Amino acid sequence: MADPVAGRRYDAALHLLDRQVVDVDGRLVGKVDDLELQIDASGALKVAALLQGPGALGPRFGGRLGGWILAVWKRLHNEVVPTPRRIPMSDVVAIDSVVHIGRSVEKSEGELWVETYVVGRIPGRWA
Repeated sequence: MADPVAGRRYDAALHLLDRQVVDVDGRLVGKVDDLELQIDASGALKVAALLQGPGALGPRFGGRLGGWILAVWKRLHNEVVPTPRRIPMSDVVAIDSVVHIGRSVEKSEGELWVETYVVGRIPGRWA
């Protein structure tokens, strides 16, 4: 079966940035916070991967706010040199109002922490 995304032209700002990402199980796995670009053999820029999380969003904001987001994210992360979640473009199966990927994505440490210590402590929340 031909790849429906490969070879198509997209406006990165319009079709990718800030779009919701949905995995093969229909689970919302975050938004596209930044893009990893590479230059192909012909010299054209191609999107290599979608980047997610505060580590990708902070530098995109820039300034004090972006620096603060990045600093907090690094401090709360377990890795010495943390990297944003990276979804290779080869995993993208369709782009419409959301970006569909053809694999399951595990919840990040940050998502699990927020679920346990923030959302899980809200009185009267639904299951």
